[in-house]
Amino acid sequence: MDIKNQTWIGRQLAVTSSNDNTLQGRTGIVVDETRETIFIADSPADARLSKRVIEFTIDDSSIINGTLVRQRAEDRIHRNYRKD
Repeated sequence: MDIKNQTWIGRQLAVTSSNDNTLQGRTGIVVDETRETIFIADSPADARLSKRVIEFTIDDSSIINGTLVRQRAEDRIHRNYRKD
């Protein structure tokens, strides 16, 4: 099953690229997800990341474009995505 169709809470997220240079390279455990944001627990500071401006991986998966997964988690899990 594709990682886009699974729950991300409790998994390791790594930002691979972003419009905001301060977010590149951020990593942490996904604590919460909304339609527009992903909240990660990271030391020294937790962060709320906008899906709109990041590309990321979950548990070393392929790169996910945040703008393509801007829906609620319960809707994202049941959605069919086209293969790139």
